[in-house]
Amino acid sequence: MYVLAIDQGTTNTKALIVDRTGRIHAQASTPSTTDYPHPGWAEQSAGRVWNDTRAVIDAVAAQVNGSPIDAIAISNQRETIVAWDAETGDPVGPAILWQCRRTAPDCAALIVAGHNETVEAATGLGINPMFPASKLAWILKNRPEALDLLDQGRLRAGTVDSWLLWNLTGGTSFATDHSNAARTQLFDTEKLKWSNNLAEIFGTPMTCLADPRPSESRFGETAHGTTALPAGIPIMAMLGDSHAALYGHGVRHPGTVKATYGTGSSLMTLTPHRVASSHGLSGTIAWTDKSGTAYALEGNILVSAQAAAFIAGLLGVGDAATLSDLAQTVATADGVTFVPALSGLGAPHWNDHATGTLAGMTHGTRPAHVARATFEAIALQIADVFEAMQADIGAPLEGLRTDGGASSNAFLMQLQADLLQCPVESAVVEEVSALGAAAMAFSALGVEWLPDARSTRFEPEMTPEAAAVIRATWRDAIRRACS
Repeated sequence: MYVLAIDQGTTNTKALIVDRTGRIHAQASTPSTTDYPHPGWAEQSAGRVWNDTRAVIDAVAAQVNGSPIDAIAISNQRETIVAWDAETGDPVGPAILWQCRRTAPDCAALIVAGHNETVEAATGLGINPMFPASKLAWILKNRPEALDLLDQGRLRAGTVDSWLLWNLTGGTSFATDHSNAARTQLFDTEKLKWSNNLAEIFGTPMTCLADPRPSESRFGETAHGTTALPAGIPIMAMLGDSHAALYGHGVRHPGTVKATYGTGSSLMTLTPHRVASSHGLSGTIAWTDKSGTAYALEGNILVSAQAAAFIAGLLGVGDAATLSDLAQTVATADGVTFVPALSGLGAPHWNDHATGTLAGMTHGTRPAHVARATFEAIALQIADVFEAMQADIGAPLEGLRTDGGASSNAFLMQLQADLLQCPVESAVVEEVSALGAAAMAFSALGVEWLPDARSTRFEPEMTPEAAAVIRATWRDAIRRACS
């Protein structure tokens, strides 16, 4: 029995084929390209997102030599919105990424108008341009063809999961799962349905939105000719990538936090029930399966591991791996701090106007100090969210489980344990999100298994006093960035 798992992320698109024991039999990956046409804007070609997905599906299908695939699972970048024509399947402009801040003025106006409390009560999310609701309103205001399609009943708008599903099924299925719907700011996470009230607040229609379903559902079947796969293969699981990673870590009960280190970072921990954060986090739906709806607290960091690539480019040292080697040539950052607010600041600070700052430099500052400050910044942002989670929950959390490309960097993971002053468990298997989605699809097929939970453990080596000094310097840097 095989499941084909798709992991469509901001940085790359992957596919892998897994058997019922969790063994990976085939995998393929292709990089994604993000465009930044204006300050604060971030876009990807929706057509390329689908073409890349089709390419990796075809690649893994070829590797298993026609062996039958029993189901498909999808894990996807969240909060990115695609609009398209239901008749032709053509996208209406580029996909607007979760990182895009173009609707910051619109969101600020909604907050001033007093809508934030209502939105947060229904969705668990404070009004912010990261979420798709304001992006859909922007599309309707700024892309005339979208409004024309809406008037004709031909406009479809959804997160990446629904875009991939539409294409895989040849346009016969237009649906999303509860985890992705919960991140739109148009979905009532208690009633588990789109909200007329929220749609009215944001000025978005509901007629163009996908059918929201439990994450473990039969979403549709592959259509002939969409990929190299035969027709009729069921799509049995869809989750946002952060949710799939939590599931992939085998977390089924509250107490453990997972952090995904990608372009941005997401920290998520299960909660016993639907909760509202008072410390800059989001209450959200982790997933909905045969056991019911699992709720979670989440903190989203807008620029995480991407900060290393950014500084590597500025310093002209090549890539993030080379920057990591450079950072390890000094014992401390020597007072240098880097706040990577390249797209504003996310959780728990939420400041759209913050910009990246590099501070604390002297005549003695060397590129290595800047490099080390960059890796400290990645870990310090994670520590801020972890601390906010403990404050919301009112009790210590057991520890941190990590995944994502940068989690394989032992230097970064040791910094993370040092600055958190608690153990960090870094997943040995890289494809945690894809395996989490695959595990849910197997569950839908009646096969229960836990993905490989092996990890490398990092214990704090830095003294609490030294960690406290770095944390205090960081807090000062954050205040300056937000001022």
